[in-house]
Amino acid sequence: MSPAGSLRVVATAGHVDHGKSTLVAALTGMDPDRFAEEKTRGLTIDLGFAWMDLPSGCQLAFVDVPGHVRFIKNMLAGVGAVDSCLFVVAATEGWKPQSEEHLRIVDLLGLSHGVIALTKVGLVDEATRRRRRAEVADKVAGTFLERAPLVEVDAVAEVGLGELTACLDDLLQTSADPPDAGRPRLWIDRSFAVRGAGTVVTGTLAGGGLQVGDELQVVPAGGVDPRRFRMRVRGLQAHRRSAPAVRPGQRVAVNLAGIGHHELRRGQALVRPGQWEPTKVVDASLGVLASLSHEVGRRGDHRLHVGTAQLPVRLRVLGSEALIPGQVGFVRLHLPQPLALVPGDRFVLRELGRSETVGGGEILDVAPVLAAARARPDRSVQRVVRERGWVDADLLERLTGMRLAAEVGRWVVDPDVRLAAAEQLRRAVAEAGPLGVDVALLDEHQRALADSLDDLVLQAGRLRPAGEQAGAALADHPVVAALAAEPFTPPDPRTLGVGRAELRELVRHGLVVEVGDHWFAASALQQAARVVARLLAERPAGVTVSEVRAALGSSRKYVVPLLGHLDAAGVTRRRGDVRIGGPRLPDADPAPGGSP
Repeated sequence: MSPAGSLRVVATAGHVDHGKSTLVAALTGMDPDRFAEEKTRGLTIDLGFAWMDLPSGCQLAFVDVPGHVRFIKNMLAGVGAVDSCLFVVAATEGWKPQSEEHLRIVDLLGLSHGVIALTKVGLVDEATRRRRRAEVADKVAGTFLERAPLVEVDAVAEVGLGELTACLDDLLQTSADPPDAGRPRLWIDRSFAVRGAGTVVTGTLAGGGLQVGDELQVVPAGGVDPRRFRMRVRGLQAHRRSAPAVRPGQRVAVNLAGIGHHELRRGQALVRPGQWEPTKVVDASLGVLASLSHEVGRRGDHRLHVGTAQLPVRLRVLGSEALIPGQVGFVRLHLPQPLALVPGDRFVLRELGRSETVGGGEILDVAPVLAAARARPDRSVQRVVRERGWVDADLLERLTGMRLAAEVGRWVVDPDVRLAAAEQLRRAVAEAGPLGVDVALLDEHQRALADSLDDLVLQAGRLRPAGEQAGAALADHPVVAALAAEPFTPPDPRTLGVGRAELRELVRHGLVVEVGDHWFAASALQQAARVVARLLAERPAGVTVSEVRAALGSSRKYVVPLLGHLDAAGVTRRRGDVRIGGPRLPDADPAPGGSP
C-alpha cells in the first residue's frame, strides 16, 4: 500500500482520438500535449506528462501516450517503465484497432494494475453506453484489466471525474510500492537543456533510489568510451519539486553535470557504475500473439521495445525453427548495442515490415554461456551458477539482480563442480607425497577452495593433509636416506631426480643442509661435530683438516666446506691451520670400538 505523500506513475493507453489527453487535462488541470503541432492538430504525437494530488495525499503522475498507429514506438516508450495504466475507450466509437493493439502491448509488458475509462459518454444514449460497456468487458477478458473498474466519464462535461479520481486513488492504495533493490535504473524518455542548470533528463525511476551527488553512467554509450559517459547528479526534481533524493516508482527529472544534453537520448538508461552487466545477447521467453497470421522465426525486420529503447534485433528460436501464433517459446536475441537489462524485464517485439506487434515476453538470461542448441533458459539463479560452474558473487548480482553469499573465496560455486574440484585437489595432494603441493602451481579457484577444506592445510606455501607433521613425514624422504647413507661423501641430490623446490623444502625443515656446493644430511653434520669434539678432547691445541678428514673417512672436497660450516655455527674456530673448540662444541662422540 502506498503511504500518503508517495508519488506513482500511470500511463494512458487507447485508440487515437478517444480522449486520453483531454481526460488527463481535466483530471490534472495540465495539458500533457507539449508541442504546437499537437495542439494545432489535436493529435498527440509524443509522450506527454502531467500530475495531480489524490484525496489520500498521494501524488499521481500520468505518462500520456499517442494513440495513432504511426507513433506506436512513442507509445511503447511511455508504457515500458510503468506497471499501471488508465485504459481509455470512447463510447462514441467503441473498441478500435489501436484499442486492441494497446491492450496487447500493456498485457505483454506485464502491467498488473489498471482502471478503464469509457469516455465521451455525454454524446451517446444509455443503450449505447451499455453496449460499449459489454464490448469492453468482452475485449479485456483474460487480461489484467478483466477485474479493473470501468468508469463512465465525459471530460468536457466534467461527468464522472470524481469517481475516476477515487478509483485511481484506490488503485494506488491497493497496489504494492515499487521494489527498492538498491540498483536504480532510469530509462530516459527526454533530454534537454535548462538555462542556468544544464543537462536535464526525465524518466520513471525503477529498481532503487537516487540522491544528489550520485555518480551515474549511461548505457548504451553510443559507441563512445563508457568511461566518458559518467556523470554526477547535480539536482533532482519530482513533479517540479526539488528533492535531495527520489524513490523508485517516481516520475523524476535529473540535472546532470559532466555531459551535454545532446549526448543523451531516449532509449538510454542511467545506472550506477558497476551494478549492471550491459549485454548485446539475451535469452528470453516469447509469447506470440494468437491473432498473428504467420509464424515467427529468423526472418523478419524485428524491433525490440524494452524500457524506452527500441532497436533492431536478430532473433533465433531455441529448440525449433519457428513459433506459431499463440505459442510461447524461448528465443535468443542479438542486439546491436549493449543495454542494461536484468532477468524479469518485459519487452515487446514488433515486425517493422508488416508494422505489427508480434508478441512479447520476459528477459531470462542477460549473458547466456551455452550454445543456442543447448540453451534452456529460465530465471533461476541456480541455473546461471550451474552453467558457469564458478561465478564471482558480484558478477552474479549484475547478471541476475540477486545477491548470493560467496561460498569459496569470492565465488558462488555449483555444488557438483565444487565436489569434483575438491576431490581433484585432494588427489593431487595425496600424489605429491609428504612434500605437498606447491601453491604456486594452483589456479585461483583451487587456492580459494583449499582455504575452505578442513582436511587440507597450507604451510609455507605448500598444501598438505591437515594434521600431518610435514617434517616427520619428510624424514623418510629418499634423498634424506641417500645422504645419510654416505654422510661424509654425500651424492649430489640433483642426480637423484629431486627438484630444486623439493630440495628447498627438505632444507627448510632442517633435514638437509646446504654447505657450499654440497648437501649433507643434518644428522651427518651433527655426527661430524661430535667427531671433531672427540679429536679436540685428544688434541686440545687443535686439529688439522687432514686429521678431521681421516677421522671422517672423507676427502678435502667435502671436509673443507664442512669445517667452514662448523666454524660459522660456533662449533669450532679456525686458528691458522688448525681448528679449536667453539662455544657450541658438543660432547665428544665415542671413539670407534667404544673408547671415550
